[in-house]
Amino acid sequence: MKKLLLLGGTKYLLPYIIRAHELGTYVITCDYLPNNIAHRYSDEYANVSIVDKEAVLRKAKELNIDGIISPATDPGVVTASYVAEKMGLPGCPYKSVDILQHKDKFRAFLRDNGFTVPNSAGFDNKEDALAGARRFKLPFIVKPTDSAGSKGVTRIDNLDQLPVALDEAFDVSISKHIIIEDFIEKVGSSSDTDSFSIDSNLVFCSFNCQHFDAEAINPYTPSAYSWPSDMPQTVQGDLRSELQRLIKLLNLGTSQYNIETRMGTDGKGYIMEVSPRAGGNRLSEMLKYSCSQDLVSNAVRAALGMKLDDLHDPVYNGAWAEYIIHSNKAGTYRGITLDPEFEKKHVIEKDYWLNPGDHVYEFSGANRAIGTLVLRFDTQSEAEETLANINSFVKVELT
Repeated sequence: MKKLLLLGGTKYLLPYIIRAHELGTYVITCDYLPNNIAHRYSDEYANVSIVDKEAVLRKAKELNIDGIISPATDPGVVTASYVAEKMGLPGCPYKSVDILQHKDKFRAFLRDNGFTVPNSAGFDNKEDALAGARRFKLPFIVKPTDSAGSKGVTRIDNLDQLPVALDEAFDVSISKHIIIEDFIEKVGSSSDTDSFSIDSNLVFCSFNCQHFDAEAINPYTPSAYSWPSDMPQTVQGDLRSELQRLIKLLNLGTSQYNIETRMGTDGKGYIMEVSPRAGGNRLSEMLKYSCSQDLVSNAVRAALGMKLDDLHDPVYNGAWAEYIIHSNKAGTYRGITLDPEFEKKHVIEKDYWLNPGDHVYEFSGANRAIGTLVLRFDTQSEAEETLANINSFVKVELT
C-alpha cells in the first residue's frame, strides 16, 4: 500500500484524504497541532512542524512515504518540495519552489526574465523598510514575503500608516522578511484560482473573479469567488502564455497551482502569485463543480507517481460562485439564516464550520471564515448581482 504524507491539518485537506483513500492509499497528516480536524480522518498523525524541513524529512524517511504534498497549506510548500527532492519522489524542484514561495525572489525572477511586474523591494528590518518606502509612489502595498490568506497585507495610502503596517507584516512573516511593491490598480476583478501542469505543460488554466467585502476589517481577504472570469479573453490568453513560459523556465513538471493574476489599468496582465499547491477556500473543489475537472484527484495521483486523468482548459456549465460565510463583528454563534428563495434557486452545497455557542471572530483573514456556500447561476451577471447583495440572502446570527 502506498503512503502519502499531507502537510497541514485544516479542513481543506479532507478532499485529498478522501481521494487518497479511494485510491487505496495510506494517509499520514503532519503538523504540530494534534487537534486539527484533518488528523481525525487520516490513518496516522505525525506531530512535526511543517516549516522544519529537516524534521519532516527525518519523519518521512522513517515512515517510508511514497509521496508528499501540502495542499492549501502555504507554510508546507517549500518543505514538501525539499523532502520530495531529497527522497527522489515526485514534486517540483526545490530551488524553483523557493523562488515561487518568497515574494521578493519571485518578483526578481519575473523582472529578470522579462515578465510584466510591479516595482518592488524586499526588506529584513523595519528601519530599512521605512527608508526604502520613500522610493515608492502612493499608494503601495506592504506584505510578508512568505504568508498566504491575505495576512499582514496593507495598502498604504498615507505614510502615517506605514509603521503599523510594517509591524504587522514582519509579525506574520515566518522568515521576518517583507516586501513593498507598487499597487497595481485593477480593471474588473482580480483572479485567484487553481491550475495544473503535466511535464511542465500547462494543461488546465483557469481564471475567475475575486470578490471582497468592503466592510471587512481586512478588505483584502476574498469573501467570494465566481467563475468564469470577467477579464478580457485577450488578456487571459496573454496570461496563460506567460504562465506557460514561467512553468517551463522553472521546470516545474507536474503540479497543481494556486495562481493570482489581474489586469492593470495599463491594459496589461500581471502574474501576482504562483504557488505549487491547491488554493485554500476549496478552489479546486469549485472547479470540479463548475467545469468537471478533478484537480484534487490528479494532485494525489501525481504525488504518488500514478497515471493521471486527462485534463483540459475549463468549459463552464453556467456561472458558479463560492461565498465565504463570515461576520464583520465578533460574537457568539447562533446559526446561519438563508433566504428560502435564494437557497432553493442557487444553493448547491452548504458547509457550516461552527456549532452554536462557538466564538465568531471578525473577518480579518481566511482563517476567520465560518463556512462556505456553493452557488450556481444561469449567467455571470446574475452571479455578480447576487454576490453584490449577498447580505440580503445570507445572515450570520450572533448573540
